[in-house]
Amino acid sequence: MSLDGEDPVMIALRLVAVVLGLAAAALGVRVAMSRRFPAAWVRLARLTPSQRSQPVRMGSTQAMIGAGLVVQQAPFLISMPLPVGRALFAVSLLLLVTAAGSFALLRR
Repeated sequence: MSLDGEDPVMIALRLVAVVLGLAAAALGVRVAMSRRFPAAWVRLARLTPSQRSQPVRMGSTQAMIGAGLVVQQAPFLISMPLPVGRALFAVSLLLLVTAAGSFALLRR
């Protein structure tokens, strides 16, 4: 798993996925830690009152999804052995399942 001989378009798409994943993780951590949604997010997403009362739940889920996306793309951007890449893919899937589980279980 490396970038040798790969299509430049695929490399660009992978880099975009990593940047979006990092942005999602950073925004999710910010929302979860500050316990407040950004004002623009509330206006654009048109969050209902019940959704506005759960910033930790939504922020932590978004942070785990972003981290899962970054971990999933790492083997394609960094040269590493195939077993390590498979292990990172498993970690990515675990993060996504954990995000779904925490979103479903963290209700108030």
